[in-house]
Amino acid sequence: MKKFILLFILIPNISLSASMSMIGEKGKLSEVNRIIEVKMYDNFYEPNEIKVKKGETIKFKVYNFGKFVHEFNIATKEMHLKHQPEMMKLVENEILLGDKIDKKKMKEMAKKDHTMGHSHSNSVLLAPNENGEIIWKFNTEAKLEAACNIPGHYETGMIAKIKY
Repeated sequence: MKKFILLFILIPNISLSASMSMIGEKGKLSEVNRIIEVKMYDNFYEPNEIKVKKGETIKFKVYNFGKFVHEFNIATKEMHLKHQPEMMKLVENEILLGDKIDKKKMKEMAKKDHTMGHSHSNSVLLAPNENGEIIWKFNTEAKLEAACNIPGHYETGMIAKIKY
């Protein structure tokens, strides 16, 4: 029984690691090839298309100029669709409040459910007028996009295509 429980606990972590390596990996500051500034507005990114090369490490400086909370998340379309229920849980638990993030509540809820922590190396979640960064190494040629998975934002086209 103990082996079964341990296996059950490890499987999601293996799956997440496998998914992440499929899209690239967290980059190292010392290996950054270039910097791309991304501006988030309400329901669109500027630029809305990002060109990368396989093996390239990019530092994304992300700014939220919108009136609402937005996310910049590098993943496949399928990964975005799987991530959206997690984002809905953040809304349902009043962590994402339209124009702000209750970071204290997020930290507390993450102790019980790690998905509530929204701590991913391929993603940054920003309230209005906040900025953040991601350093990402594009070591695959997976079909990627950067998207906002706040409920309703992906559906209205808050997506930036990533092209090789």
